[in-house]
Amino acid sequence: MTTLEILARYRAAFLAGLGVTIRLFALVSLIGLIAGIALGTLAAKRPGTTGRLQRGLAFVLGGIPILVFLFWAHFPLQQLLGVVLDPFFTASVVLSVVNVVAISDSTRSVLDDFPTQYVLAARSCGLSSRETFARIELPIIARQLIPTLLPIQVSILHATLFASLISVEEVFRVAQRINAQIYRPVQIYTALALFFLAVSLPVNGLAAWLRRRFTRSISET
Repeated sequence: MTTLEILARYRAAFLAGLGVTIRLFALVSLIGLIAGIALGTLAAKRPGTTGRLQRGLAFVLGGIPILVFLFWAHFPLQQLLGVVLDPFFTASVVLSVVNVVAISDSTRSVLDDFPTQYVLAARSCGLSSRETFARIELPIIARQLIPTLLPIQVSILHATLFASLISVEEVFRVAQRINAQIYRPVQIYTALALFFLAVSLPVNGLAAWLRRRFTRSISET
């Protein structure tokens, strides 16, 4: 049985698993982008309070593998709290926390490196605070930030595979169940690898192009 035959025969199961993966990734990305940029902005504006909290979270989570964090939140934490949560919810929370911290760290770094002389020059030319932000600050910050956010989201997409280990019926768990029935690991996991390559390579390529095209050192300009 070839890869295409397996995909055709089990297309309903693969599509269902893919749908769960996409929903999980979309939710985690949305939360991460909104909360991460907000937290990173606050950390840059308030380095003494929010900044220390954000850097502390980044330091602690940087030392914990995502898989360990996920298992801890799914088993011992829920046992300590006396609750049983849906695995999809648990995976969403854990991956969102990781995404928020990663994005906030990148956002804070970009804002910390932003040259204040640009703002001073804009104000000396008579621009208001709103005009300065819209015409000067936002375009420069976006050019510096977007190429770093895209690879983070690719990593989060890859991390959704860990959700299968706590019984989330995403695409990797579906592939495992199908392989247990027909035992065609080469064909099944090749199809899975091609799917992630089809998604990841264009995004990574776009991030690399944006980095070459728009990102440059502005600390000394």
